[in-house]
Amino acid sequence: MRKLLLVVTALLAIAPSVRAETADKPTLAFVTNSRTSFWRPAEAGLRKAQSELPNYRLLFQPLDEPSPAAQTRLLDELVAAGVVGIVFSPVDTKSMGATIDRLSRQATIFTMDSDIIDSKRAAYFGSSNVDAGRQAGSLLRKALPAGAKCMGFVGLLQATNTQNRVLGMREALKGSMVELVDVLGDDFDKARARRNVLDTLSSRPEITCMVGFYDYNTPVILEALAETGRQGQIKVVAFDEETATLKGIKDGTVLGTVVQQAYEWGYLSMLSMARFLEGRKSFLPPNGRIILPTRVIDKDNVDPYWTELKAMLCCLPAAREMKR
Repeated sequence: MRKLLLVVTALLAIAPSVRAETADKPTLAFVTNSRTSFWRPAEAGLRKAQSELPNYRLLFQPLDEPSPAAQTRLLDELVAAGVVGIVFSPVDTKSMGATIDRLSRQATIFTMDSDIIDSKRAAYFGSSNVDAGRQAGSLLRKALPAGAKCMGFVGLLQATNTQNRVLGMREALKGSMVELVDVLGDDFDKARARRNVLDTLSSRPEITCMVGFYDYNTPVILEALAETGRQGQIKVVAFDEETATLKGIKDGTVLGTVVQQAYEWGYLSMLSMARFLEGRKSFLPPNGRIILPTRVIDKDNVDPYWTELKAMLCCLPAAREMKR
């Protein structure tokens, strides 16, 4: 991977401004599945890609309402505005294959984060979420050799990334005394996420470990444990790199986290989309899947990783929270 560079590149901010600009330069869009802070490294990566693609205009477009209907409307608006290539994270991998197939007649579509293999998407950029789940499961096995019952918390139960992380974790836990009992979804609603954790603490005394499968789930878990005085009693494993998660690793309230390369998703997917549109497709493997490995961050490497992350995000504007 290329080293991080500091870039200052103006991006288009909203879809309606695209149409007026497409006469001189083609526009490529990067569409998220939410407005959570998980996507900030991807935005930084897209800014870097813009500095290397002067003949294109790159649009970073967070999704305000994490629903298939809202995401489909946004994708339709972008294509109608003249966007020629879209990289997006599907909110629902079961229902949005037909959307991809329809839009692919007018624009080139890449998926990222969650793939829809049986669709006409041209490529996928992201993690092996099965491998990520295995890594998180290994953290639990190592920390809990005597066994435990764990509850998982996640934004989108129906997303492929969730299902694959759960699958990988269950595989890693086979033969151990650690069990992932269930996973509760919240549809990116933080109030509901908090209720899920508090209800588990009050009604499931057998639960002694918790897994935050999406970036914001672990900070919610930590808040609930602090509120109920259960810190230290519940072991926590995370995904992604929220500030509260990294602080938790440093202070010992989080065992570790599995992080993805969202910066590279933003950077490499945009460069690859440009190559693809120019007819240079040899970079793609036969299955169209570009897999960027996940990393385990624990107390031994959290400090250098945090330094790396801060450098990555240094030039972005202030964080924009999801609207829920």
